[in-house]
Amino acid sequence: MPEAAATPPPAPKSAPQKAMEKLGLLRDIDLALHLPLRYEDETRITPIAALREGEPVQVEGVVIDCQVELRSRRQLLVRVKDDSGTLLLRFLHFYPSQQKQMSAAARLRIRGEARVGFFGREMVHPVVKVVDEDTPLAQALTPVYPASAQLPQAYLRKAVASGLARADLRELLPAGVVPRGLPSLKDALQYLHHPPPSASQQALHDHSHPAWQRLKFEELLAQQLSQLQAQRERALLVAPALKAKPGGLHEGLLAALPFQLTTAQARVAEEIAQDLARPQPTHRLLQGDVGSGKTVVAALAAAVAIDAGWQCALMAPTEILAEQHFRKLVQWLEPLGLQVAWLTGSVKGKTRQKMLDAAASGEAQLVIGTHAVIEDKVKFARLGLAVIDEQHRFGVAQRLALRNKLKSMALEPHLLMMSATPIPRTLAMTYFADLDVSTIDELPPGRSPIVTKVFTESKRHDVVDKIRMAVADGAQVYWVCPLVEESEAVDLRNATETHAELSAELPGARVGLLHGRMSPADKAAVMAQFSSGAMSVLVATTVIEVGVDVPNASLMVIEHAERFGLAQLHQLRGRVGRGSVASVCVLIYSPPLSDTGKARLKAMAETTDGFEIARRDLNIRGPGEFMGSRQSGAELLRFADLQEDAPLLVAARALAPELLDRHPAAAAAQVRRWLGTKAEYLKA
Repeated sequence: MPEAAATPPPAPKSAPQKAMEKLGLLRDIDLALHLPLRYEDETRITPIAALREGEPVQVEGVVIDCQVELRSRRQLLVRVKDDSGTLLLRFLHFYPSQQKQMSAAARLRIRGEARVGFFGREMVHPVVKVVDEDTPLAQALTPVYPASAQLPQAYLRKAVASGLARADLRELLPAGVVPRGLPSLKDALQYLHHPPPSASQQALHDHSHPAWQRLKFEELLAQQLSQLQAQRERALLVAPALKAKPGGLHEGLLAALPFQLTTAQARVAEEIAQDLARPQPTHRLLQGDVGSGKTVVAALAAAVAIDAGWQCALMAPTEILAEQHFRKLVQWLEPLGLQVAWLTGSVKGKTRQKMLDAAASGEAQLVIGTHAVIEDKVKFARLGLAVIDEQHRFGVAQRLALRNKLKSMALEPHLLMMSATPIPRTLAMTYFADLDVSTIDELPPGRSPIVTKVFTESKRHDVVDKIRMAVADGAQVYWVCPLVEESEAVDLRNATETHAELSAELPGARVGLLHGRMSPADKAAVMAQFSSGAMSVLVATTVIEVGVDVPNASLMVIEHAERFGLAQLHQLRGRVGRGSVASVCVLIYSPPLSDTGKARLKAMAETTDGFEIARRDLNIRGPGEFMGSRQSGAELLRFADLQEDAPLLVAARALAPELLDRHPAAAAAQVRRWLGTKAEYLKA
């Protein structure tokens, strides 16, 4: 029997093919939805005499002279003429083939920006095409697509046109549900890829054209459908029903707390308790401004879970924040007979094994730590509640790993996520549409207001003088720097240098240093000295951004503030104002400021309201950056703008439940078309 012919190996991929894959252009619909950044007008010819400086145009003329000149450098100079005048084309980089192509008497169609040089009108490195008198002009504007160095526009245009022709663009939505005045999806895409010469460049650029509006609506609808579907699928899962026992740990904790809950804290604690009592997994976001008291609400939720006979895990993004939670929760819960385990990367050897055994046996009712909590070796006897602090710092896979700790029991733990970065309303309606959101919208009584002042680098000595006076009066001060050590690439004042300078400028004051490269033991020792009041000034990097709570610290200096994000600046500022003393945050910047830098510092000076800060941050950065790891790097909204397109978002949000209930096949196809596998990111 003859041997079967071997399957030939697949042909190697070209550089453009690899580049397209990197851009995610895998399906025909991906190509159809790869929209132009801008357009070039190759539909008309402008007379040479009518050229205006700096304006991109297309001209056509005959070569009257072509020669290479050796001036300061070797150049190819080509002079062309039409009926109205002459134009010089200058090429500083060229090939012999180009020189041959533009020989005398050749007819050229030239596209570029004109300028007035020493020899009259000229274009430098224009795009040139050899034509004859009968070569037709383009019938539509020429698209310029997002690309890369390995992906030429000509190749990409051909690929997009081919994908657009093959893509299934039939209408998936029932008649009458698309907002009035918008074209079909197919017509919208045809228009955006090949606009007619009469198209409004402004409407194309600002995405206000009805064709753009249709795409935005479709995208928002797919996103809303995906969120709603994830929420409904989660409702079918089973979680342990957790109810606090009368006279149990929950009531004991409330009685033992050395303070009264605020009205907002009591409200959200009750919302969470009602969630936990249901046999469906909780998926709730607890948001509150810096210092609003989210930790005690998390402790009350943990008490409910433990009362019901289950374990709780609390995961924080940094050891400093995890340790802050650990100290508070141990202080509140251990006197009530609770055992707390501590798991971070720095816990090693026998101590680590002891913690792992306590979690696996159920002896530890509460496990607190960093990413170490979700490692495969960490087993729980009965994990009923997972609390994730600063949830935007964790990726999708990390959150799913924590949820999977109950897989062996065919149950899902309840999931409570916390964030000190309040979510603007439009973002809550999109990226968090599948979450229940609880908001602590008041600060505990006795908190002092924070005044924010902005100074240029030249005023640094004045700031040091103010610190000297504040320290003499018994105040404690944070000084935050962006870097630990010198960097040749970025000229910023570093933490170690600043520590040395302040130590010299503040004789008699104890100045400490805290940064991410220190060992956990050294960090803990420095923080203990600062917390106790033995240290007056703490020079730190952004490791103190979250979690550090020193009520006596009333002055915060942030150096090179223009280099920090707005949410990060707000978090850092929240380290002061935690006591009854009036507090000040000083932002020092190095001019010149970019527009973004100006907007950030202006927002910080004008408001301490976390929700207003979040709204402005969303405007500055856009949802992709604002959300961080929620998307695990996948941009879920490419076209819609959450501020500008709020009416489309409201319409999509209203339509999603009806479409899912009455047209489930169309809803599923809509999600596949727009999100593909990205819909999975929304389930974590």
